[in-house]
Amino acid sequence: MLSTRRQFLARASAVLILPLLAACAQADTGGGAGTQRLPSPTPSSPPSPTAETGRIAHPTGADELVLRIDRTGGLLPPFWALTEFPLFALYGDGSVITQGPQIMIYPPPALPNLLVTGLTEEGVQAILREAEIAGLLEGDRRYEFPLIADAPVTIFTVNAGGRTSVVSVYALMEAEVDDARIPVEEREARRRLREFLDKALSLSSWLPRTAIALPERSYTIERLQLIVLPADQAIEEPTDVQPSEMDWPLTAPLAEFGSPYQVLGRQARCGVVEREELAAVADAMSKANTLTRWRSDGTLFVIFPRPLLPDETGCVQR
Repeated sequence: MLSTRRQFLARASAVLILPLLAACAQADTGGGAGTQRLPSPTPSSPPSPTAETGRIAHPTGADELVLRIDRTGGLLPPFWALTEFPLFALYGDGSVITQGPQIMIYPPPALPNLLVTGLTEEGVQAILREAEIAGLLEGDRRYEFPLIADAPVTIFTVNAGGRTSVVSVYALMEAEVDDARIPVEEREARRRLREFLDKALSLSSWLPRTAIALPERSYTIERLQLIVLPADQAIEEPTDVQPSEMDWPLTAPLAEFGSPYQVLGRQARCGVVEREELAAVADAMSKANTLTRWRSDGTLFVIFPRPLLPDETGCVQR
């Protein structure tokens, strides 16, 4: 049985009620903990969409974000925010990076299943037009719904049409769109945003073939952020599963890896691996799961890996 990584961990950890949970799940519009987006420049003197061209201006670089959808917060295990990954990220060159299905085993694999699809400009424009219909090109918006507790926040970030708009919606999928307790105008906005989210996560079901340059395939990780914590500092999940142990594959010991980094009041370290080091670490991670302990110089550590997107830098202390 397959599910997304978030859905699986949410089910597996539904019984966790820990004091640090809320701090771990704090919403952040910049991606997982320790990540920060590179500046996403707006196109030089971008033309606004016109009836004549029908084109919505957007950045065109492979590392320039056009549209991103995050789903963050809610009841999740401790340290989840360290590895949380967006649901959808579209870049200027037409690359769309999404989360693939997660096999329903516990503990799950250490690395997420990421997919990438290549779109033509026709495909990018089709998505941006749907985003425009959903009201995502009209500036920042925030929709709350305090009558539901511990629900996640869905955050839409769009850099198109000459500006960046950030729209956040609390309990987007949990609240009924026709709930009489929601203001009428907000119900319509939520309905359109839910429809857009569904379309963004099922591109092949509605985009024409000419809009897809490269079909969906596995995403090749080029940079991997690692947050490292001594195993005795980790918050243990209530489980009968015995954590596996593996040897740290790099020569430099984990106690000296990266730079000092604070995690929920604990002293950790954070660094980014790439190129030759990435190959060794990714190979080892492919054999590990989220409970694996890593041996380095006689000490056990836990590692929280998160692939970095093209517009992200790593290890930024919040």
